[in-house]
Formats: sequence, structure tokens, C-alpha cells
Amino acid sequence: MAKWADYCISKLTLVNGWIETVIVYTDNGDSLSALPEEKKRTWMVAQVQAGKTFCSIRKNSTGTWNKIGDTSYDGQIFTWYSVPKNIVKRKAFVSYYHKDDEKYRLMFENLFDDLITSKSVKDGDINPDNSPEYTKMLIQNGYLQDTTVLVVLIGEKTKCRKHVDWEISGALDYKVGDKYAGVLGLFLPTHSSYGSEKYTRGSIPKRLEANAQTGYAVLRDWTEDREKMQEYIEEAVAMRENDDMIENKSIPQMTKDECE
Repeated sequence: MAKWADYCISKLTLVNGWIETVIVYTDNGDSLSALPEEKKRTWMVAQVQAGKTFCSIRKNSTGTWNKIGDTSYDGQIFTWYSVPKNIVKRKAFVSYYHKDDEKYRLMFENLFDDLITSKSVKDGDINPDNSPEYTKMLIQNGYLQDTTVLVVLIGEKTKCRKHVDWEISGALDYKVGDKYAGVLGLFLPTHSSYGSEKYTRGSIPKRLEANAQTGYAVLRDWTEDREKMQEYIEEAVAMRENDDMIENKSIPQMTKDECE
């Protein structure tokens, strides 16, 4: 690939409208550096004064970085193309129907793997057929341990899959980690409620719907926009302070799949 700039910015932090820190990759001309570095504004200024250039980048659904546009500096103020915030990576457990929605799980990790630490179960990782044993193995194997946010990918058949129900139940169990997980439900483009202001009752997992009704679970449409997804995740994380709104133990766990 042609060189985009000397340094490529993937995330940044603002304080009072001014850049405080950035996450940058070095552009080697034919590729970006394997690992990014966190740098301060003073370093950026010194680099520009030394003749170095900057640009903003974002990932696509295959996990490939693309240039958004150039970053400029007028001697006092930087002007840049918008990128996600440079904040802590959230530990995200992705719950989904493996048969139908594996494509979106992979896209989610490709697009947002620098914003989250994915702890999802891949097809074949765990396969017990009862909820207590399944949840126990999720905890012991570290999938749900210290999970910050549970992300439910909502396709047409997600509502009738017992493992999704068990995963939501496990994430909302206080004994898993030191706090309840936040819950973010994402309507996939394959779901009938995608793009609608309201969803049809009964079209999403019962446990997810119960917590959406109380306001604890956040429901949003699937997006490939990295900044929007970061906002959605942070919304769900913020709801962890309202754990009195959680509905979990009063809802019986599913004992079988209700669709193929």
C-alpha cells in the first residue's frame, strides 16, 4: 500500500477540546506497525515540527485498517478526522446463535478488537447440555469472569436458543466477578426490528427483554461505526451502577432450544 502518513491515529483522548493522548501506529509504507503506542500531545507537536505527518484510520469488517483522512496542525491547534476515545478496553462476552450469526460475531471482533477484549465462546468450545454445568464451565474457563459487558447479537432465532439464555443469566449473576455485567443487545440486519424505533415484544430473548423493560439492558441496532459502538458499550457499562433494575432470578432458565 502507499504510505498514508508517518503516524496513523486510531484512538485519542480529549481534555477541554484539546488532544491529550493518542494511540498511533507507525506507517512503514507497505504495512502498519504490529503494535500501537500511546503518545502525548507534546510528542505530536514535536513530531510535526520535525516534519512528520499524521492521519486518522479505522478498521473495516475484515479487520483491515483504512485511512480516513489527514491530520493537520496550524502551530496551535490540531485538526483531525474523528476516531474512538482512548479509554480502557472493556471485557466483552459476545452471546449469539452460532449457526446463524457467526458471521456477525466475527465482524464484531474484526471491527472492534482494539476497543474490547472479547471473551466469547466459539462453536465447540463448551458443549454441556444443562445450564448449571454450562454456566460453571463459563466461569471456570474465564469466559464470564470479570466480564464488563455482555453483548447479545440479536438475530431472528436468538430468542429461542437456550445457551443464549444461560449466558445472559450467568452475566447477571453477582457471583461471577465482583459486579454484574452491563448488557447490550444489538439488533442484526437479519432481525425484523432492525432499523425500527420499537421492537416487537417476544422477538428477543425473554431474559434480555425483561431487563430492557426495566431499563437495565441497552438495545441498539448493529453498526460498523466504531465510535457509535464504543458509545453503546459505554452506555451498557454505565448501567452497572443501577443493578437494582436487574431481572434474573425470577425468570426460569430455558431447558431446551425452541427452534432450530
